[in-house]
Formats: sequence, C-alpha cells, structure tokens
Amino acid sequence: MTDKDFDQPQGDEVRPGEEGSEAQASGPDPQDGQPRDEELTVDDILGAQQNADAAAEDAVIADLESQLLTDLKRLQAEYANYRRRTEEQREVEIERAKGSVAKGLLPVLDDLDRADKHGDLEEGTPFAAIAEKVRAVAERMGLTTYGAAGELFDPQQHEAIFQAPTPGVEAPTILEVVETGYRLGSVELRPAKVVVAVPAE
Repeated sequence: MTDKDFDQPQGDEVRPGEEGSEAQASGPDPQDGQPRDEELTVDDILGAQQNADAAAEDAVIADLESQLLTDLKRLQAEYANYRRRTEEQREVEIERAKGSVAKGLLPVLDDLDRADKHGDLEEGTPFAAIAEKVRAVAERMGLTTYGAAGELFDPQQHEAIFQAPTPGVEAPTILEVVETGYRLGSVELRPAKVVVAVPAE
C-alpha cells in the first residue's frame, strides 16, 4: 500500500463539512433541538381539535335555532287561525242575538204598518212619535225591509199567497204586499208575503 492509497477516501468516508448533513435533513435542529417547521406540535393538534369541536357546536346551535324558528312560525300560524275562528264565531253569535231581538220586533212593526195604512199614525201624535222611535231602533240594528208592488216576483225571496191573472202582464209581478219581508244584514228573517199578478191566458 502506497502513500496515495492513504490519501484516497475509503468507502463511505465523510468529507469535512459534510458530517451530519443527513441528520440536518430530518429530525431536530442540532443547534436548538426544536422540531422542523413541517412537523405538528402538541399545541397544533390541540388547536385543531378545539376548532373542530367549536365547529360542531356551531352546527348544533344552528340546527336548534332553525328548529325553534320553525316551531315559532307554526305557533304563530296556529294562533292566527285560532283568533280568526274565534272572531268568526263571535260574529255569528252577535248576528244570532241580533236576529232573535229583531224577530221579536217584527209583530210590532207589522202593527205599525197596519196603523199607518189606516191613518192612525197622524204626524204630531204620541203614537206617531213612538212608531218613529221603534223604527229607528230597528234601522240601527240593521233591519231592512224588502218587497214592493211592481217588483218582479222572486220565489226565493217572496211568498205568493195568491195569483191574479192580469191582462198585459208578461212576467209574474208583485201586485200587493200583504206582509213585508225583513232582512238582518244578508240574513233573511222573513220572506215577503205577496199577491202576484200573472199573465192572463
């Protein structure tokens, strides 16, 4: 073996300046002993877990808020329907009560009509003043009359008690009102009883 053989590097000998290069490529920095940047620390792992837990909690809270909002809207709709039904029932009861009172007034109004036809309601007399007050009460209640001579006969509104064949009449027509018909709002309390003129054969 010559001196040159001692000068040549043998096998995997490490040249000066190259020692520890592989150790620097991976593992802790030999100078500060800290892990490399790409390695996760315990704090990183714990932070990621906390973020995941927070996201899960946010999702649960969002679902609860959505469910509560849906329930609130349903309750509001049910309450609105309840109020509507209550108001409708209240209106029906009011109309029923008014109708009961109004029906009690019909015989009195009939008597006033007969007295008026016979000339017993002379203006300025106490009887005439009472009649006006009673009719004013009926009007304020919403009580209205229908059926008048000359109108076309409508079997759904008028009750024919007699038919009189009359020359020149082309369609059944009210000839005389025997008993006035009354309505309370849109509700018919009593049909008008009439004499009907019909075309003569």
